[in-house]
Amino acid sequence: MSDTGMVLEPGEKKKHYVQRMFNSIAHRYDFLNHFLSLGIDIVWRKKAIRKLDVSPDQQVLDLACGTADFALEIIRQKQCHVVGADIALRMLQFARQKTDDPKLRLMNADGEALPFKDDSFAGTTIAFGIRNMGNRIQALKEMYRVLQPNGQTVILEFSLPTFAPFRRIYLFYFKNILPMVGRMVSKDKEAYSYLPASVERFPTIEEFENELTLAGFKDLKHWRLLNGVAVIYKGKKLMTNEK
Repeated sequence: MSDTGMVLEPGEKKKHYVQRMFNSIAHRYDFLNHFLSLGIDIVWRKKAIRKLDVSPDQQVLDLACGTADFALEIIRQKQCHVVGADIALRMLQFARQKTDDPKLRLMNADGEALPFKDDSFAGTTIAFGIRNMGNRIQALKEMYRVLQPNGQTVILEFSLPTFAPFRRIYLFYFKNILPMVGRMVSKDKEAYSYLPASVERFPTIEEFENELTLAGFKDLKHWRLLNGVAVIYKGKKLMTNEK
């Protein structure tokens, strides 16, 4: 990975930094996700997908799909077709090694300029990826644009615990133990230091729901997981006559 240093400020520089970073850690991404979260990330993904209402004949876009864990769980639960898009090509290469499910199509694409027509998908999803976009609002607007009227978006993203004693313990682990283990296993000096730094800079629930509203989404709902360590967000693209 480049030695340009961690990039947290929004913009093209962050987008390309994130792309390089995930290409760098792709070979250890799944193992570290499950190991560092003690497997709870698997439970969170399942809970998030249960919030998505789609039928087997419909198509869902999973943005920032990585190695396709979320996309494959969507297929398992909903029996629908999924397009998994990610800017990091190496993540997609590991996803292709994981599955040959005909209901999954993988595409190397920029979440801020999606190569799909308006109103293409019954659902759009993203798990732990909206935080990494160079231009978060633009990515949300793209998720809204390609969503069919009456379609839904489901977003799973990290947050910070609300209960003060738990928050202190969590932040110690998040800022000290997690980066050290991540660095040892992935051999990347910054990737797992970027994670807590980017989570701390992510908007509050209210602020992020304001961004979803700005992008066009209505009927917003959210669910806190593990005292707010992660949050599931759900929004809808209303029919024209419902707006």
